[in-house]
Amino acid sequence: MESEMIKVSQKSGVNAVAGAIAGIVRQNKAVEIQVIGAGALNQAVKAVIVARGFVAPEGLDLTMTPSFSDIEINGTERTAIRLVVESK
Repeated sequence: MESEMIKVSQKSGVNAVAGAIAGIVRQNKAVEIQVIGAGALNQAVKAVIVARGFVAPEGLDLTMTPSFSDIEINGTERTAIRLVVESK
C-alpha cells in the first residue's frame, strides 16, 4: 500500500490533521505520521481518533501501528515516533 507522510506538532490542529488523515485514507493510502515529543504525540493520537469518526460512515475502520524512528534535525540525531495509520 502506498503511503504519505505528515508531520504533527503540539500546535497542530486536531481537526485539520484528522481531515488530512481521512482524505489520504479515502484514496486507499496509508498515512505515516511523524511526531517528536509528548504534546505532538497527544495531538496525533487525538487526530486519529477523530479521523476514525470521519471515515466510519463509509465503512472504513482505521488501525494505527506505532514505532520509533531515528531522524536528524539540524545535525542532531533525535528519536521520533512514527504512527502508521491505514484502513483495515
